[in-house]
Amino acid sequence: MTTKTIYQLFLGLAALCLATALILVFNGAIDRAGPLFIGFFIALAIGFRGFTHLKGFAYTIMIFAAVTTALCYPGYFVEWNGFKFAILITPLIQLIMFGMGTSMSLGDFVGVVRMPKGVIIGVLSQFIIMPCLGFTLASLTEFPAEIAAGVILIGCSPSGMASNVMAYLAKANVALSITITSVTTLLAPVMTPLLMKMLAGEFVEIDVLKMMWDIIKMVIIPIGAGLLFNKLLSGKAKWLDTAMPLVSMFGIAFIIVIITAAGRDSLLAIGPALIVVVLIHNLSGYTLGYWAARLFKMSERDCRTVAIEVGMQNGGLASGLAKEMGKIATVGLAPAVFGPLMNITGSALASYWHRKPPKDQGPAVENAPEAAPASREKLTDKTVSFNGL
Repeated sequence: MTTKTIYQLFLGLAALCLATALILVFNGAIDRAGPLFIGFFIALAIGFRGFTHLKGFAYTIMIFAAVTTALCYPGYFVEWNGFKFAILITPLIQLIMFGMGTSMSLGDFVGVVRMPKGVIIGVLSQFIIMPCLGFTLASLTEFPAEIAAGVILIGCSPSGMASNVMAYLAKANVALSITITSVTTLLAPVMTPLLMKMLAGEFVEIDVLKMMWDIIKMVIIPIGAGLLFNKLLSGKAKWLDTAMPLVSMFGIAFIIVIITAAGRDSLLAIGPALIVVVLIHNLSGYTLGYWAARLFKMSERDCRTVAIEVGMQNGGLASGLAKEMGKIATVGLAPAVFGPLMNITGSALASYWHRKPPKDQGPAVENAPEAAPASREKLTDKTVSFNGL
């Protein structure tokens, strides 16, 4: 039996699990369908690993398996012997951000000087389009106030490192992507709290100074430590380079599971509607980001970059802020949903653009290799693990 045949068998098993689960649901035996839905996602993720064009979705599918497990058995993921798992969210985000810092260098900020127009438009689009979209969607829905605030929170967050991989796959300007991610992350301690106070203040109480400190301790300090580590010990700790992607993948999955378990009742009540709202938020970010860049006559390559940077948010940071606000089960739901969805839509968009190379080959092409990682493997290994960030 060949390896490919084994992967095909797992896809067949996934189809069998799904069909059986749906039959049970239609017959009213929803409780018995839970394990089959979990088995469906696990088998599907394993099956995807056998196909080049699908293997990139395997991790996201495993996230869905974990979320389904949390929905079916929430008690196992809320606390254990009195220890509340939510306490682990902030340390996990700090660890992930440290890993993000080790994958960066001061050279990532050189793009501000080389491509000031692109960086300025990208950063302004990030902090105008997504917050305004979040506020509009939150105002139009009838979600409870704290869940609506979560929609705004994900919009007010900076872009995430997963966008850098998507930019590479989309044949966009990787150097510009990395620079926009870096700049928006550094501006987050100021911009995110102020935007939240202005847009979400009517939904929940926002302590601007506390949120600023929360972002500094969760993002800026760990990334700074990672940058310092990369500067002093780059290449001397191979085990860390190997371990960090795995730690990040586990950390992100565990954070989403904790949030799902804590907010299970709310998620079951408004889950489909929240998914639709989050999907609209994400897709509108891509669309408006692209056309904002087009408005300023940027190249096709740079327009793709801005679109991806605007549409993909740092869901991990948003989840951490929801936890620090003490509202992980409500404010934290939209970020938890946004992360997996944006990776599916981002991968689909990147694949579409990958098949349509930009006709214009402006200066960004020459600049990209200098500021971006040296190879696809390096970029993918160090960045793809930040799914949801």
